Amino acid sequence: MRILLVEDDEMIGDAILQALKDAAYATDWVRDGESAMGALLGREHDVVLLDLNLPKRDGIDLLRVIRAGGSKPPVIILTARDSVEDRIVGLDAGADDYLVKPFEIGELLARLRAVTRRLGDHGDTRMTSGSLTLDSATHIAVYGNTECRLTSREFALLSALLMRPGTVLSRSQLERKLYAWQEQVESNAVEVLIHGIRKKLGASVIRNVRGVGWLVDKEDNHAL
Repeated sequence: MRILLVEDDEMIGDAILQALKDAAYATDWVRDGESAMGALLGREHDVVLLDLNLPKRDGIDLLRVIRAGGSKPPVIILTARDSVEDRIVGLDAGADDYLVKPFEIGELLARLRAVTRRLGDHGDTRMTSGSLTLDSATHIAVYGNTECRLTSREFALLSALLMRPGTVLSRSQLERKLYAWQEQVESNAVEVLIHGIRKKLGASVIRNVRGVGWLVDKEDNHAL
């Protein structure tokens, strides 16, 4: 899951960035409205966390421009503007959720899981395809009769595949879900993570399409 964090306060931004990294979200952080607009042109982010009191461009104005241009990533507003009128304006401008500062990081992560479920059309914290189930709250994966807890990166990779079961994702597509702009990606990082997941859950949990990428099946298919 790739997150765009738009926040000009260094202390708040640092805290959110670390929490998201610990929770296996690849997060790109920009500090003003114009930089956010530029980042969103690439359409590579799954969710936007948006402050409103931003330099160069107000968050509400930015949100309206985003929606007017047809950009559809879920947006969670993070702001100190706490009046009912402010909430109404934010939600009417196209926000999917509205969280008032100060807030608990745990609540932000729960709201992120909620918009993630809506993205993948999941009814609860579990993503399921065939005999594979992954719980986004606990990072526990179940495949057939095997259950294990995944590392943060393993969870991020498997959840990216489970968001689109039956669809082959290339190495570069998976890397974009796993790593933020400032992070260096080793050439075999994806293969190492897939090897770790297969070792824990079984070789058939993730299938390779040679020369193209990897997928998890929509239905049970244990061919390697």
